[in-house]
Amino acid sequence: MSIKNNLLEIQATLPEHVTLVAVSKTKPVPDLQEAYDAGQRIFGENKIQEMAEKSEQLPKDIAWHMIGHVQTNKVKFMAGFVSLIHGVDSLKLLEEINKQALKNNRIIDCLLQMHIAEEETKFGLNEEELEALLASPSFQGLNNIRISGLMGMATFTENKEQIRKEFLYLKTVFDALALRPKTNNFAPEIISMGMSGDYQIAIECGSTMVRIGSSIFGNR
Repeated sequence: MSIKNNLLEIQATLPEHVTLVAVSKTKPVPDLQEAYDAGQRIFGENKIQEMAEKSEQLPKDIAWHMIGHVQTNKVKFMAGFVSLIHGVDSLKLLEEINKQALKNNRIIDCLLQMHIAEEETKFGLNEEELEALLASPSFQGLNNIRISGLMGMATFTENKEQIRKEFLYLKTVFDALALRPKTNNFAPEIISMGMSGDYQIAIECGSTMVRIGSSIFGNR
């Protein structure tokens, strides 16, 4: 199967309200170009340096999503072009993104990462930390970021019911968040959940953005 065929097959299964992020991390530029030629415009990378190098070589209308864990000292390397940062899990990181966005005269969209899995290794906020972050006076003063939704990763398991439970939990947190008044830096619309193995469950649970890599580009 070609990358183009894989893409078209997946796109045919996605409802209109669901955005596809093609996870292109570790994949060579020609693979991304093939996906681009097939109509894909949103690509997800997990290393900032790799994303920056690819962005220089590929067409300029690509929206680059940072889907990996972000180190504060690397933010400056993507602040000029990144379209959406998925894994924001601390106020400190938000402040750095805001600072670098200001330098680039941009507003950068961010998703707050919630810890929904049973594994301890996954990053993310719990509900108390989410509340504290949004209530913090320093968050109110961040004018160059916008919280545009939530992201979460389910436990890596064959147990579909557990995955469903975790996704539904994230949807519940999102629904409560969406009831709050929108501000210039807070307008949650996106729920980024679901990857190659579980994106159909994620969509059933309310996902509006799926991150799919191996089903498009083949295994790494």
